[in-house]
Amino acid sequence: MRARPGAKPLADLVGKAMTPACRKRGFASVDILAAWPDIVGERYGERVQPDRIIWPRRTGEDGEMTADPATLVVHTDGATALMLSHETRQLIERINTFYGWAAIGRIKITQKPVEVRRKPKPRALRSLTGEEEARLESQLETVANDRLREALKKLGAQVIARSGDDKV
Repeated sequence: MRARPGAKPLADLVGKAMTPACRKRGFASVDILAAWPDIVGERYGERVQPDRIIWPRRTGEDGEMTADPATLVVHTDGATALMLSHETRQLIERINTFYGWAAIGRIKITQKPVEVRRKPKPRALRSLTGEEEARLESQLETVANDRLREALKKLGAQVIARSGDDKV
């Protein structure tokens, strides 16, 4: 009997499905899009989005393709575009570090609205029952430091509320 292959991570399947669409926009793979917030940092992660990469179509003297750097087109709002224009050198360095070679030589900034991804609000935790509260208090009564005891009490209450049982 043949063994079934194990479960595959969703990221692997999505990456394979997205790669053809990314290639139409000049991206070799979905990797730079997935890592974009890490590459550009917290300041620009949500306010600047990569649109496409324009690769030059030049041939060398012998007819072979040359490895000239490409132009990355990003879009952002007007205020962020001004700030970003002063930091393009650093951004190019970060992107090229990600690729491992001098893939990007220029960044073209276009001003248009950016979809801001809203982080989902954390759901409200339930209140502890009297029994859960008493059990947590009894487990923390040996902690001498008041601040530490209060911090552990808050942590314990959240763990109990999320887990749904009273075992700590």
